[in-house]
Amino acid sequence: MKTAIPSLEGIERQWHLIDAEDAVLGRIASKAARILMGKHKPTYTPFLDTGDHVIVVNAAKVRLTGNKEEQKLYRRHSGYPGGLTETQARTVRQTRPARMVEEAVQGMLPKSKLGKQMYRKLQVYAGPKHPHQAQKPVQLAS
Repeated sequence: MKTAIPSLEGIERQWHLIDAEDAVLGRIASKAARILMGKHKPTYTPFLDTGDHVIVVNAAKVRLTGNKEEQKLYRRHSGYPGGLTETQARTVRQTRPARMVEEAVQGMLPKSKLGKQMYRKLQVYAGPKHPHQAQKPVQLAS
């Protein structure tokens, strides 16, 4: 018996909507990463991007457990010597709340060209509105 490998033309992509209001950041991120990779489909293939699109709304209202609001640090580097910038989660929530969800999901995807391709199918919005009504996203239970 031969193993069936899905062709890129035969992959059907759906749109999923996740409401992050009062949901734990890590649980939302793992759910989104699973859908982006396509692990929820029977046609999942590790070396192909068989995943769906994910829209995350209300990213500003995502919940952090424990003392992460004060203790968690988001780091970025400019590329220059001494160019490391550290920002607390509380500050990131006030300035760019979508970044919290984006970085959490990106950390759960493969670190390769394929992972970058999967990450491009993620849309995160701080508020409850999104411009993807025409794609008819399916609401996921959180």
